Amino acid sequence: MPHLKLWSEELNEHEVEIVASKNELSGGDLLFLISCQEMIREATKSMYVHTLVIHASDVPKGRGFAPLNWQILEGQSEIVVTMMDAAAKVDSGDIYHQKTIFNEGHETFEEIFEKLFLAEIELMNFAVQNFDSLDPVRQDDSVESSYYPRRTSADSRVSVTKSLEEIFDLLRASDPDRYPLTFEHRGYVYSLKLEKLDRIELAPMAVVNDSADSLRPSQ
Repeated sequence: MPHLKLWSEELNEHEVEIVASKNELSGGDLLFLISCQEMIREATKSMYVHTLVIHASDVPKGRGFAPLNWQILEGQSEIVVTMMDAAAKVDSGDIYHQKTIFNEGHETFEEIFEKLFLAEIELMNFAVQNFDSLDPVRQDDSVESSYYPRRTSADSRVSVTKSLEEIFDLLRASDPDRYPLTFEHRGYVYSLKLEKLDRIELAPMAVVNDSADSLRPSQ
């Protein structure tokens, strides 16, 4: 929400509404559905020239729920963020534009989603700036579609016997506020939250070949 508010302020030559429910929509040129959990039907879409969904997967792969979280758990280092038409069948609309975000494997939940939010803003700017020439392409029918299930608190619960290495990516993919990683121990449920402190700077290494031949001065 802070990113969307700042974005709306920067688009001072346009009229921007940020709403939390489809019942608040009043119509316009572009409707962006960001983390929208409501079903947007044709009657609502007809109020806009384009109704666009932003989804963090390279569709048709990775349709469905929480694609970024699931891909972090899969160890994906490059994640495609897609802006597409809001179609009746979930995440099956024509593609308008895509951005790729890169995951190095050390980012916390907040850092991962900061990259996503910035990519979303770039895609929204693309739609605004190219409004008169938006030309979508169909999703690739030759690629088999796949769907991610909805994530629940059960997906962020682990056994106390798991090592930190085993649960590290789950810690990174678990929303620390809504679905923190939890475990049961000695009759209680505990939560774990990941906080990055300092970067470890490795000391430079010098390799010396101490064989007699290498140390002998050249003739």
